[in-house]
Amino acid sequence: MNIISIVAIVVMIAVVTVQQILYSKLSKQSKISAADLAEKEGLIKKEAIISAKEALQDEREKFNEEERERRRELNSYENKLSKREDELENKIQSVTDKESHLDKREDEIEKKENYLAETIQKQVSELERISGLSVEDAKNMLLEQLKKDLAQEQMQLIRENEAKIREDAQEKAKDIISTTIQRCMMEQVVESTVSVVSLPNDEMKGRIIGREGRNIRTLETLTGVDLIIDDTPEAVVLSSFDPVRREVAKLALEKLIQDGRIHPVRIEEVVEKSKAEVEKKIFREGENAALDMGVMGLSKELIKDLGRLYYRTSYGQNVLNHSIEVGHIAGMLAAELGANVYVAKRAGLLHDIGKAVDQTQEGTHIQLGVELARKFGEKEEIIHAIEAHHDDVTANTIEAVLVKIADAISAGRPGARRDTLEIYIKRLQKIEEIVNGYEGIKQSFAVQAGREVRVIVEAEMFDDLASGKLARDIANKIENELDYPGQIRVTVVREFRAVEVAK
Repeated sequence: MNIISIVAIVVMIAVVTVQQILYSKLSKQSKISAADLAEKEGLIKKEAIISAKEALQDEREKFNEEERERRRELNSYENKLSKREDELENKIQSVTDKESHLDKREDEIEKKENYLAETIQKQVSELERISGLSVEDAKNMLLEQLKKDLAQEQMQLIRENEAKIREDAQEKAKDIISTTIQRCMMEQVVESTVSVVSLPNDEMKGRIIGREGRNIRTLETLTGVDLIIDDTPEAVVLSSFDPVRREVAKLALEKLIQDGRIHPVRIEEVVEKSKAEVEKKIFREGENAALDMGVMGLSKELIKDLGRLYYRTSYGQNVLNHSIEVGHIAGMLAAELGANVYVAKRAGLLHDIGKAVDQTQEGTHIQLGVELARKFGEKEEIIHAIEAHHDDVTANTIEAVLVKIADAISAGRPGARRDTLEIYIKRLQKIEEIVNGYEGIKQSFAVQAGREVRVIVEAEMFDDLASGKLARDIANKIENELDYPGQIRVTVVREFRAVEVAK
């Protein structure tokens, strides 16, 4: 049912409704005539029909306009769909063409791969026929050659890196150490176990000996020092392994000679005064050393032991001066490297404290130094540095390592110490003995005062790689088995000579 039909029905219902209303009114109005009623009814019907027609016409036009609009929209949608269909057809055709092209390419590639595989197989077969080796054998041969090449390149790379690292490290170490040494200078003394006292004349020798040797016996008994009076003009020699006793005896004898009164009672008085003076000087020297280093809080007993080092020498070095020097060097190295400067200086000053008592007590100066430091309340880091400075234990703090380095610098620089000829010869013999223990060594020479060892090897038993390994092994063995100042360079020489005679 369309809209027009609906409108017509509505109009008819309206006419009927109007008629009913009129009949109702006419029944109430008895005065109105039947003719008038019919006329009016006709007019109403005409007006209703006209209104219905007009409404129907408006609705028809509106409906037509809407229909036209919908047709236009449908035409637009149809055009768009048609375009999209064309585009999809084009794309499908393009994809189809590409797939066809790819199929052709795949066929070509497959043919080429088959051709290459056949060619490679022919070449491998030909190579196997020419070389007389299978593929597996050739592969193993190549791997072996590759291993050798890689080992050679690895050794070359290691050498280059070691050389570069060594060069950089040496330059940096030289700079730090030279700067440190330039800032620290100490006097050196000659080690001695005797002291010489000058006499005003040879007659004084008789007075020192006294009647039946009473004076000299008294002096030797009270001081523990041997007096040697011989033909040396105007001189008396005092001999003792204890430098403090020797200093007391020297001071007492000089006072007796100056005073002129030499007899047992006077000797006893002068010896006691001399002991008191030496004790005061010992404490003063220890105190000055601690103040010079800026080390505070040392116990009085440690200060006394430190002062005793003033009279102690080792390999030509005054031990107190050496300890101060080690403290300064260790402190400066610690400042350069950002370590604890105070710990390094304190440990450096006390590292040889055991030498103050090693001539009167059993044990090495390291053991005795550790006992003294622990007894008088030093911290564990100081005790560890004392214990590790000669590698009795492994140094596990940077300050301990710096004390060890500073000790080697102070002791190892030229003129600082005097090695005995016997120790020097034994060291050279031990170096050559270690080198000659390896197989394939033709000759070995320790040169430059034991600072370098040159090793000549059998050329046919060593190549470049093996020569480098031999040098490293010898260096490690020397380092582990020998004690020596400084460094020892190991040079391996492999010489090959080809000789022909022209006739």
